Amino acid sequence: MSLSSAERRGDARDRLLARLLDAYGEGLPSPEVSLREVAARAATSHALLRYHFGSLSGVLAAMLTVQRSRDNEALFKTAQQGTFDDLVVAIWRAYTRPEQLPRVRGFFHVVGLAAYNPDNFREFSDSLDDLTKMLAALAERDGLEPEDALTMATVAVAALRGLLLRQVLTPAVRSEDEIALILRMCKGQIGPRTPPHP
Repeated sequence: MSLSSAERRGDARDRLLARLLDAYGEGLPSPEVSLREVAARAATSHALLRYHFGSLSGVLAAMLTVQRSRDNEALFKTAQQGTFDDLVVAIWRAYTRPEQLPRVRGFFHVVGLAAYNPDNFREFSDSLDDLTKMLAALAERDGLEPEDALTMATVAVAALRGLLLRQVLTPAVRSEDEIALILRMCKGQIGPRTPPHP
């Protein structure tokens, strides 16, 4: 049985991606390095990287997609044994470890590029709802209706990403209290403040 050229290209791309992930571990290339430098570190050619990923941004997006998928597998174990709150806290802890900072920066870099050219980052963009789905499933398991569960999960993920962005931009600011606030807000435990009685 012979493989089609598309299948062969897919296999070659997957092997190249595995090589990049081995070369960088849990990290990512900086957006400031050249494709040639990335190729040298992964012991491959920049022509192959350009052929399979198009650009350094394509390399970053592909690596992030795989790394985030691996993260989600680990987080899924938490989801199986824990609650919605447990998973929100686990997500926050996973992405605020100091060694994760380059990846978090890379994530926001690629998100910015995808905002301008979504078609070039479709695989990456399609993977962005994975955590939301996982959290929504937990919220349903906790007794919420599907629509409410999805809304709660969407708000939680948006808030987590917003806090991560703030931490990247202003690293001295700690956000532990905000995580508790997100959890209370998601569950509707915060309403409008009532004015004090005269």
